[in-house]
Amino acid sequence: MSFGYPEIPFYHKPRLLPPPRRQREPSHGSSGLRSRREAPPTADSTAHPAARKERSTSLSNEENLKLFGKCNNPNGHGHNYKVVVTVHGEIDPVTGMVMNLTELKGYMEEAIMKPLDHKNLDLDVPYFADVVSTTENVAVYIWENLQKFLPVGVLYKVKVYETDNNMVAYKGE
Repeated sequence: MSFGYPEIPFYHKPRLLPPPRRQREPSHGSSGLRSRREAPPTADSTAHPAARKERSTSLSNEENLKLFGKCNNPNGHGHNYKVVVTVHGEIDPVTGMVMNLTELKGYMEEAIMKPLDHKNLDLDVPYFADVVSTTENVAVYIWENLQKFLPVGVLYKVKVYETDNNMVAYKGE
């Protein structure tokens, strides 16, 4: 697995990278459309509050407190996570898009918001019953959930911002 730390926060609005400028092709009976080409990555984001308690069942209470500090609060603690999902692929010559952002938002709603929004990750999300709910593992969970909805090979990166200063980037590795 590879994780990137830190980057500039990205807030709750779509981030579209402009496509490369197109030169008009001569219209010698053609439709004027170019063949498919690789696009720069396109991203969208969402935010969801959730609670958690960082605790490893392999460690004692004292070891958990020493390792996780205030994140091991007996009653848990909360974050307003920000998630940025980046997709990549070929630009469709008809639509001019790698993926329709409305569809991407729908997939993000199903894969991220429904299972995680306003939830206690440790108590309400079965995945975290045996997995420590660190931001790294939240990113892996989101990646795996999104893979169920997106076309194969389109998902490029998932960034999870725990705070404005703490971020994890996961590329499925």
